[in-house]
Amino acid sequence: MNTYAEIQAQIADLQNKAKEARALEVAGAKAKIAEIMTAYGLTLDDLRVGRTNASKVRQPVPAKYRNPQNGDTWTGRGRAPLWLAGKSKEDFLIK
Repeated sequence: MNTYAEIQAQIADLQNKAKEARALEVAGAKAKIAEIMTAYGLTLDDLRVGRTNASKVRQPVPAKYRNPQNGDTWTGRGRAPLWLAGKSKEDFLIK
């Protein structure tokens, strides 16, 4: 039966072998990728597929209601402000 120390040494040895194997596989993958990119004339920008929507900037929603007393506005989305509580929204529409 192996001792705890022997098992730990085996684990460390296997982890080192795994790191070396991964490094070799990554190097091979990089070489294949570079070869394919060169063969087809691809650049890194060509590989950025589906990320065009991520750069879209949301436009602010225009205000729909205004408090005539102090000029506060509300878009009509989300929770209604207190100055509209119990009052008709149509009276505060921005025209």
